Amino acid sequence: MVRVIAIDGPAASGKSSTALRVAERLGWAHLDSGALYRALTLAALDGLGERAGEEWPVQRILALAQDLPVRLVLSGAAFRPEVAGVDVDEAVRSDRVTAHVSAVAALPAVRTWVNARQREAVVGHPHGVVVDGRDIGTVVFPEAPLKVFLTATPDERARRRLAQRGQPLEAQRVARESAELAARDHADASRAVAPLKAARDAVLVDSTRLSLDEQVDQVVALARQRFPG
Repeated sequence: MVRVIAIDGPAASGKSSTALRVAERLGWAHLDSGALYRALTLAALDGLGERAGEEWPVQRILALAQDLPVRLVLSGAAFRPEVAGVDVDEAVRSDRVTAHVSAVAALPAVRTWVNARQREAVVGHPHGVVVDGRDIGTVVFPEAPLKVFLTATPDERARRRLAQRGQPLEAQRVARESAELAARDHADASRAVAPLKAARDAVLVDSTRLSLDEQVDQVVALARQRFPG
């Protein structure tokens, strides 16, 4: 049995924070699928220059990924992105990468490459891996014994994102951020390749009124039922 917990959900739903803490509680590893997309985007920006994502030659991006290489490396209890032997976990969070990662991640060949790297990482782990993203339970690990779809209202996710940035929770800011998240939800759910949706056997966890500790507790309890011992 593949020892994977797949946590999916929309942007700013707390997937990575929840997955990281669940992994810590269980003594498993954590894999943030978005970090690998970001690492590939960083490599493409540095190697090919900044241009519209749909104009990037996919084969050249994948050649860069192979030659540099771009890969996931297990460091302690987490998989971290590495480009040309350098840990880029912080560099991939830059605004420059954020501005382009969605376009790069929408390329079918890129998604196929990233999915293969994630499967390779999980197969090689001796205990278990908590993986978070937007298509983990539906595409990457459809056989995962536990799939969780983590969500919250756009307004709540907007408040969390603003708080994370240290910005004031003014009504206009919240409304603007909420609208942007709702638009991102629509784009993710309607894309042709691996649209955002809950797997048929996923457990829905609405965290709108839950603290981070409470949602982690729920997922850990589910994990201990699915993975006894």
